[in-house]
Amino acid sequence: MTIVAALFVRQDSIYKTMPGVDAWDAERDALRWPGGAPVIAHPPCRAWGGLRHFAKPRPGEKALALWAVEQVRRYGGVLEHPAASRLWPEAGLPEPGAGYDAHGGWTLAIDQDWFGHKAEKRTKLYIVGVSPRELPPIPLRLEEPTHVVSPWRGLRAGMPGYRPQLRTPEREHTPPDLAVWLLEVASRCRVMERAA
Repeated sequence: MTIVAALFVRQDSIYKTMPGVDAWDAERDALRWPGGAPVIAHPPCRAWGGLRHFAKPRPGEKALALWAVEQVRRYGGVLEHPAASRLWPEAGLPEPGAGYDAHGGWTLAIDQDWFGHKAEKRTKLYIVGVSPRELPPIPLRLEEPTHVVSPWRGLRAGMPGYRPQLRTPEREHTPPDLAVWLLEVASRCRVMERAA
């Protein structure tokens, strides 16, 4: 079994219960990860996302995503970030459908509700080491999600189209089906370690 490193996971992350996963949360400090395995990277996104102007990231937090990109490029794997993340232009990552970059990486756009998230959570995945046709099957759910990540302006409980907002932990948790799928993607990566 290929061991996969899950970097920047929550303290209560599903990855900590999965065989074959070496999980790194804030306490363990992903920056101390020694390398040598494919990765699933979930770097903090608040400094990069669509609401970044309201964010209050810790000093150095924004740089963690750039470091995570380097690890995915060096060891193979997948990096997950919100669809509106400014990480893509900053790090020179290809947009979905734009083909491969110089590191053999490409981007897939998904909605996390396909994998059981309660809300539609549009997400980009930067993948290095496996081609699109080598991915495990991607589920597709067309039913309306039961919740929203951010409140819809003007809609209140009882109004048509209203859906409740998720609490922060629910927004941040990786759905179990997505964690299993990302683990399978990273396990299929064939990238040899590259010089940093």
